Amino acid sequence: MKILVTGANGQLGTELVHQLERIDISLFSYTKNNLDITDFKRVQKIVREIHPDIIINAAAFTNVDRAETEKELAFSINSIGQRNLAVAAEEIDARICYISTDYVFDGNAVEPYKEYSLVNPLGTYGYTKYAGEQLTQSLNSKYYIVRTAWVYGEFGNNFVKTMLKLATEKDEIGVVHDQIGSPTYAVDLAEFIIELVQTNKYGIYHCTNSGSCSWYEFAKAIFEEADIDINVIPLTSDQFPRPAKRPNYSVLNNMALQVNGFSTRRHWREALQSFIIKNN
Repeated sequence: MKILVTGANGQLGTELVHQLERIDISLFSYTKNNLDITDFKRVQKIVREIHPDIIINAAAFTNVDRAETEKELAFSINSIGQRNLAVAAEEIDARICYISTDYVFDGNAVEPYKEYSLVNPLGTYGYTKYAGEQLTQSLNSKYYIVRTAWVYGEFGNNFVKTMLKLATEKDEIGVVHDQIGSPTYAVDLAEFIIELVQTNKYGIYHCTNSGSCSWYEFAKAIFEEADIDINVIPLTSDQFPRPAKRPNYSVLNNMALQVNGFSTRRHWREALQSFIIKNN
């Protein structure tokens, strides 16, 4: 089996490559430096040459705030780049996996979003990821769309690493308490994706660690697990304005994962403990 991974040096992409290297497959990993997914001719050439069975697109423009001022770049990577891969995959009858986001929802729900709940992105990032979903569904017959949220891990920048770094510089940190979601450990997410793409159970999936919390509660848990004594102040989103509006409630219901026979991911607090222990 041949698996091609794009965005292989990103937070999730690096973890995917790390885990895929341990199993009996032929792995082809590309970073943005050696494969610009917005270049259709280059994408098509590589896909035709390798002829992978599976393509996992972990390449993405993920800077939510910068997307508001660099709309075309975000769209070209998150939407057009995915279109290019979906078309190239369909041409050789390959499966394709697209990593999407909780930001396709507006956050007005009062219960976790199911895979087929109505979407309504609040900003450019969510809009471009949803466009990528739509292009995938319309251009490829063997697709997996995996929406996730609040991802952190060993590689790249993320909220957990930021909190731990700030704790070395400050005695007090303010964190918003009115945005609710589900933290997701990249290790657990990658494990699911690798299991999923080796099946023919195509469709849309939500995958996060179990449970939910606010960013404030997440920060408190990080410091507790790391045994760091620091004062964490709850803030409202209005007190911490950002260029891009975030959904206030973006907890994802992992229903498709369960009904298709996959194991639910462990509780977010247990996953956080594993991360802290591994990185101490």
